[in-house]
Amino acid sequence: MIRSMTSFARGGRTEDGIELIWELRSVNHRYLEVQPRLPEDFRQLDAQVREAVANRLGRGKVECGLRYKTSGADIAGVSLNEPVLEQLLGAMEMIRNRESLLREPDIMAVLSWPGVTVATAPDLTPVQERAMTLLEAVLDDLVATREREGQRLAALIESRCELLQEQVEKARQRMPVVIGTVRERLRNRLAEVCENMDETRLEQEMALLAQRLDVDEEMDRLSTHLQEVQDVLKRDEPVGRRLDFLMQELNREANTLGSKSADSETTAISVEMKVLIEQMREQVQNIE
Repeated sequence: MIRSMTSFARGGRTEDGIELIWELRSVNHRYLEVQPRLPEDFRQLDAQVREAVANRLGRGKVECGLRYKTSGADIAGVSLNEPVLEQLLGAMEMIRNRESLLREPDIMAVLSWPGVTVATAPDLTPVQERAMTLLEAVLDDLVATREREGQRLAALIESRCELLQEQVEKARQRMPVVIGTVRERLRNRLAEVCENMDETRLEQEMALLAQRLDVDEEMDRLSTHLQEVQDVLKRDEPVGRRLDFLMQELNREANTLGSKSADSETTAISVEMKVLIEQMREQVQNIE
């Protein structure tokens, strides 16, 4: 199924006072480029995020932003280092006995002594696993959106293919008229300068001229490329690069038609072809 590379998806989950929100944005790009934007506590998920996106998408520049909010239940805690505390209190007791001090020790001063307290970081492993599970769900939404947009792009391209094929048929039908007009014009000019016109020589010249003006091969290739575009649109794989190549081939044949044009109507057909091809090319730039 055709997929667009331009899309957006957002999803959140709140559990045990912890809120996680993923925002995924993707735009067109020649290759797949993943840009995780993670909070400090989730930096270690960088490689996993890149792998998860690469497993689902083939091309595009994808920004993966994670927002993390907590009610405070999982903030870092503080515990006492019992051996250090015992040593400190013992030393203070010795000083009190020796100096006959009666004042009780300042609790805050004791707690601020180096090594008495130890910060305990919360275990974020369950939250990180929850974040990755949520990422897969948001990726589902992103892929679905890209597919819906891809269907719209495919419909636009198919409609342009039909219009382009109509121009191909107009060019085919126009060529006998063009060659006949050129023949008559050439005959009249020769008649003005030659009293005894050589009909055999005239026919030879006209045969060479008709060969130079003939665009049957170009029109055949255009029809073949258009059929290939329609076939490619039905493939269930990334086809953006192939479609881009076909747009180049279509444009080449339309340019050749313009260069061989011998009348204004054929030139107009060539211009209309190039307009339609350019419209398709702009849409193809967003296809994965």
